[in-house]
Amino acid sequence: MVKVRQDAWSHEDDLLLAETVLRHIREGSTQLNAFEEVGDKLNRTSAACGFRWNAEVREKYENAIDLAKRQRKEKKRAQAASATKPKQATAPTPQYTETNDDAIPEPESTELNMDSVIHYLTQLKEDYYASNQSKMSLEQTKKENQTLRNQIEELEQKLSETEKQFAAVQEDYQVFMQIMDRARKMTVLEDQGTFKAPSFKMDKNGNLQQVANSE
Repeated sequence: MVKVRQDAWSHEDDLLLAETVLRHIREGSTQLNAFEEVGDKLNRTSAACGFRWNAEVREKYENAIDLAKRQRKEKKRAQAASATKPKQATAPTPQYTETNDDAIPEPESTELNMDSVIHYLTQLKEDYYASNQSKMSLEQTKKENQTLRNQIEELEQKLSETEKQFAAVQEDYQVFMQIMDRARKMTVLEDQGTFKAPSFKMDKNGNLQQVANSE
């Protein structure tokens, strides 16, 4: 199922994101795993969770992050110590040469081993990948914002030109209406100048009759 959730992050969402990331850090997991877990719970993509963490939430939990990293180191030391105890119990007694009474025994194995190095490099790679995803999302958002700004400026210019054209049309319309009004008045005056009052005459019965005007 494709995750398409686009609503804003709430305080509870940020808190869930922070608690999950801190827990993964303490347990020696990666932030990418934490982002995927939060994404499944909130129906968001892991990239969106990573972007939210790096852009808004991370700076609020710097002290908690440092504490979680220390706890992770302590946990790894405890695990390494417990893993080396059986080896120390069954390890043979250091051998000394017969000809040198001051011989030094072979050193014990250190806590650093190949598995811990591989785990560290894997986590570093995944954190780097998550950081790059956040940067890419941020760059994409900036490009989209710039595109929208350019479109807004273009629309504003077109609106300004349209308003100027409308004002010019209004002005032409007013001039046209003035010309039409003058023409109408001149036509009325001409018609009044050619109009002649009707003439009447009385017939033999004393009735008035209109006499036709002759040109």
